[in-house]
Amino acid sequence: MSDPAPLTGEPLALDLVNTRPATGDLLTTTDSLRTWWVLEADRLAEDVPGEVGAGDLAAVLAVREHIARALDHVRRGERPPAQDIEALNRAQRAAPAISEVVWDGSAIAVAPRREGSPGVRLAAGLAQAAAELLADPAVTGIRKCEADDCVMLFLPTNPRRRWCSTARCGNRMRVARHYQRRKAG
Repeated sequence: MSDPAPLTGEPLALDLVNTRPATGDLLTTTDSLRTWWVLEADRLAEDVPGEVGAGDLAAVLAVREHIARALDHVRRGERPPAQDIEALNRAQRAAPAISEVVWDGSAIAVAPRREGSPGVRLAAGLAQAAAELLADPAVTGIRKCEADDCVMLFLPTNPRRRWCSTARCGNRMRVARHYQRRKAG
């Protein structure tokens, strides 16, 4: 896969894991984390902060590694490593979720909110998304892209889906097959 843009649109925990394509890590700097955060903003409870710190990046990267290892086991129907499950639980506890009572100008409303720094709150939300995905029976349907040089994961909505993205790997693989048939003929 040669496209450096993150693959989005899968369950949030998969989108985070998919920031590690075969071409290299897409979350190596605080700016790259902020860029990814902006891409996912409509799916996250946390607002994108003006600045993201190194500690924020470290918290998100740690959660990503624990999600990846847990998913690798659970999608194959195996028990995930206990240390990864505990780490995801710790990440959620680090930024407790509360239902904040607010006045919206005409009535009382409840707004979900987390405590802590922006990255810790983001990591907690991502750990929560991972917990929901890991507990979903559909997790065993998660597939790895069939393109030879792609490591992306996806949850197919169509049982015939073979690639992470038809625009990325699907078209490239079809063109390669066509080339091989023409070359052989």
